[in-house]
Amino acid sequence: MKFSGVQKTSLIDFPERIATALFTPGCNLRCPFCHNWRIVLDPKPPFLNEKKVIQILEKRKKYVDAVVVTGGEPTMHRELSRFLKKLKERDFAVKLDTNGFFPQVLEECLPYVDYVALDVKTSLEKYGRLGANDTADLLCMIEILKNGKVEYEFRTTVVPGFVDEEDIPKIGELVKSAKTFAFQQFVSGDTLDKTFNSLKSYSPEVIGGFAETMKKYVANVILRV
Repeated sequence: MKFSGVQKTSLIDFPERIATALFTPGCNLRCPFCHNWRIVLDPKPPFLNEKKVIQILEKRKKYVDAVVVTGGEPTMHRELSRFLKKLKERDFAVKLDTNGFFPQVLEECLPYVDYVALDVKTSLEKYGRLGANDTADLLCMIEILKNGKVEYEFRTTVVPGFVDEEDIPKIGELVKSAKTFAFQQFVSGDTLDKTFNSLKSYSPEVIGGFAETMKKYVANVILRV
């Protein structure tokens, strides 16, 4: 595998752990509010190969014992499960971030993952605006996680215009009876579509109202605002 970058220390990406975050290049979606759009649209070298990445992780093991693989979209890479297996063999805790469109790769990865965060971007009818007209794989992936044994969360970044009040019950139906659901604040600035650079975020009070609606579908609702 190759990686577009590494964040050596993250305090927020892996619940209750200090982690190193690895960023994979490329993505199947084109979310206009994406902040990692450079590695999505046109990933450029120098890339880090997995040998170099593992060397970095091993050197930092006395400080960091967890790894988050994010992107881009990690599950686009068919060799992902093989790489995650190497991390587990070295006793790292592993978290995988995904947008949910490659369920076969996810299933191959689950034996080597401790935690999965799946982004539910919006209600199904708005996914076409992200470049995905067929959401069957996303629905499959949601069910895989809900019925599996690996710890997971579904999460939605509350982007005005993509996640509005009428979308919350629709998202709720998608994730109904899930273990955990998280709402994340949208932060403007340096987005794929420059009109989102100055988009005003929802207030914490509005997102709190979204959370109250979501509690009809998921018992454990987290706010990251």
